[in-house]
Amino acid sequence: MLVIWTGLIAGFVHVLGGPDHLAAVAPLSAEDHRGAWKVGLRWGVGHSAGVVLVGILVYLLKGILHVERFSAFNERLVGVALVVIGLWGLYKAISHKVHVHAHKHGGAEHVHVHGHEHPHPGLKHPTKEGHLHMRAALGVGILHGLAGSSHLLGVLPALALPTAQATASYLASFAAGTIAAMTGFAATIGWMSMWNFFRMDKAYRIFLGSLSTAALVIGGFWLAG
Repeated sequence: MLVIWTGLIAGFVHVLGGPDHLAAVAPLSAEDHRGAWKVGLRWGVGHSAGVVLVGILVYLLKGILHVERFSAFNERLVGVALVVIGLWGLYKAISHKVHVHAHKHGGAEHVHVHGHEHPHPGLKHPTKEGHLHMRAALGVGILHGLAGSSHLLGVLPALALPTAQATASYLASFAAGTIAAMTGFAATIGWMSMWNFFRMDKAYRIFLGSLSTAALVIGGFWLAG
């Protein structure tokens, strides 16, 4: 049980302690509102898959694969992805408009609030865009799993465990911790964005713009590093 709890905590700390992790997911989550938790879930699954893939590659290509070069290359890709997400989020923040539509259902008047990049009458974000958010989150999660050494430090305790079962339990718990932490973070950002969205147009723009700027700055730092 101690092994499982240690793995879960290590996964949580790894995710929430990485500003690049949070910066990549935050703008996507802010745009998805109620479905934001799915963005975090996809990132977590992608990250876990990336870590597993690194482990398999290191095992199969011993002496051939230069792990540091491979990791550095993927760090650059993460930087590019963060810059793209940041620019996309800034565009959304600048072009976003909130429209209020009143209509009647069963004799009672209802008010619906919709967000658009352009003044379309009463349309919500297309589902295609939601799918793109999910794919982007999964792809960036995989890149994060392939890049850097911080996650390797997180899984190092598994190598010191006495049995294969204990090692597998720790690694599974670490993966579950990363997925749970990012799902919770994304859901929180989604809730905050929804609150700002319904509060006023300017508040939502500032919120999304701030998250996107953070992604842009951190992505630039990764590219310059």
